[in-house]
Amino acid sequence: MRKSVFAVAVALIGLSPPALASDAANGQNLARRWCAPCHVVTTDQRRPTDEATPFHAIAHQAGFNEERLAFFLLDPHPKMPDMSLSRSEAADLAAFIASQK
Repeated sequence: MRKSVFAVAVALIGLSPPALASDAANGQNLARRWCAPCHVVTTDQRRPTDEATPFHAIAHQAGFNEERLAFFLLDPHPKMPDMSLSRSEAADLAAFIASQK
Protein backbone atom coordinates (compact mmCIF):
# COMPACT_ATOMS: atom_id res chain seq x y z
CA MET A 1 0.00 0.00 0.00
CA ARG A 2 2.72 2.50 0.98
CA LYS A 3 4.64 1.74 -2.22
CA SER A 4 1.61 2.45 -4.37
CA VAL A 5 0.93 5.77 -2.58
CA PHE A 6 4.57 6.73 -3.11
CA ALA A 7 4.38 5.76 -6.79
CA VAL A 8 1.24 7.85 -7.29
CA ALA A 9 2.87 10.83 -5.55
CA VAL A 10 5.96 10.58 -7.75
CA ALA A 11 3.77 10.32 -10.87
CA LEU A 12 1.79 13.40 -9.87
CA ILE A 13 4.95 15.38 -9.26
CA GLY A 14 6.10 14.43 -12.74
CA LEU A 15 2.83 15.73 -14.19
CA SER A 16 3.03 19.14 -12.51
CA PRO A 17 3.76 22.04 -14.86
CA PRO A 18 7.36 23.23 -14.94
CA ALA A 19 8.25 26.26 -12.85
CA LEU A 20 8.32 29.47 -14.81
CA ALA A 21 11.82 30.70 -15.56
CA SER A 22 12.85 34.00 -14.08
CA ASP A 23 13.04 36.93 -16.50
CA ALA A 24 16.27 38.90 -15.95
CA ALA A 25 15.22 41.50 -18.56
CA ASN A 26 12.08 42.26 -16.56
CA GLY A 27 14.26 42.30 -13.45
CA GLN A 28 16.42 44.96 -15.06
CA ASN A 29 13.34 47.10 -15.75
CA LEU A 30 12.24 46.69 -12.13
CA ALA A 31 15.75 47.53 -10.92
CA ARG A 32 15.86 50.73 -12.94
CA ARG A 33 12.46 51.77 -11.58
CA TRP A 34 12.81 50.73 -7.93
CA CYS A 35 16.48 50.23 -7.11
CA ALA A 36 18.54 52.71 -9.16
CA PRO A 37 17.89 55.68 -6.86
CA CYS A 38 20.05 53.96 -4.21
CA HIS A 39 21.90 51.04 -5.85
CA VAL A 40 24.16 50.96 -8.89
CA VAL A 41 22.18 48.50 -10.99
CA THR A 42 24.16 48.63 -14.26
CA THR A 43 27.82 49.24 -15.06
CA ASP A 44 27.06 52.43 -17.00
CA GLN A 45 25.23 54.03 -14.07
CA ARG A 46 26.84 56.60 -11.81
CA ARG A 47 27.01 55.81 -8.13
CA PRO A 48 23.86 57.33 -6.54
CA THR A 49 24.81 56.76 -2.89
CA ASP A 50 27.44 55.15 -0.69
CA GLU A 51 24.80 53.50 1.53
CA ALA A 52 23.56 50.83 -0.89
CA THR A 53 25.69 48.01 -2.25
CA PRO A 54 26.02 47.91 -6.07
CA PHE A 55 24.26 44.96 -7.69
CA HIS A 56 27.48 43.52 -9.14
CA ALA A 57 28.97 43.44 -5.62
CA ILE A 58 25.86 41.68 -4.29
CA ALA A 59 26.11 39.07 -7.07
CA HIS A 60 29.78 38.42 -6.24
CA GLN A 61 29.29 37.98 -2.47
CA ALA A 62 30.40 34.63 -1.13
CA GLY A 63 27.38 32.40 -0.68
CA PHE A 64 25.18 34.46 -3.00
CA ASN A 65 21.93 32.59 -3.54
CA GLU A 66 19.38 33.82 -6.05
CA GLU A 67 16.43 32.10 -4.34
CA ARG A 68 17.28 33.55 -0.91
CA LEU A 69 17.61 37.00 -2.45
CA ALA A 70 14.21 36.69 -4.13
CA PHE A 71 12.67 35.69 -0.79
CA PHE A 72 14.40 38.64 0.94
CA LEU A 73 12.99 41.04 -1.65
CA LEU A 74 9.44 40.02 -0.71
CA ASP A 75 10.01 41.51 2.77
CA PRO A 76 12.89 44.01 2.44
CA HIS A 77 14.86 45.61 5.24
CA PRO A 78 13.61 48.88 6.79
CA LYS A 79 15.74 51.22 4.64
CA MET A 80 14.25 49.79 1.47
CA PRO A 81 10.85 50.94 0.23
CA ASP A 82 8.00 48.47 0.28
CA MET A 83 7.91 47.64 -3.41
CA SER A 84 5.07 45.13 -2.99
CA LEU A 85 6.74 42.80 -5.47
CA SER A 86 4.98 39.66 -6.59
CA ARG A 87 6.88 36.38 -6.26
CA SER A 88 7.65 36.40 -9.97
CA GLU A 89 8.87 40.01 -9.88
CA ALA A 90 11.14 39.23 -6.91
CA ALA A 91 12.50 36.22 -8.82
CA ASP A 92 13.03 38.38 -11.92
CA LEU A 93 14.89 41.01 -9.91
CA ALA A 94 17.05 38.35 -8.24
CA ALA A 95 17.78 36.84 -11.68
CA PHE A 96 18.91 40.23 -12.94
CA ILE A 97 21.20 40.68 -9.94
CA ALA A 98 22.58 37.16 -10.46
CA SER A 99 23.32 38.06 -14.09
CA GLN A 100 25.78 40.68 -12.82
CA LYS A 101 28.32 37.95 -11.97
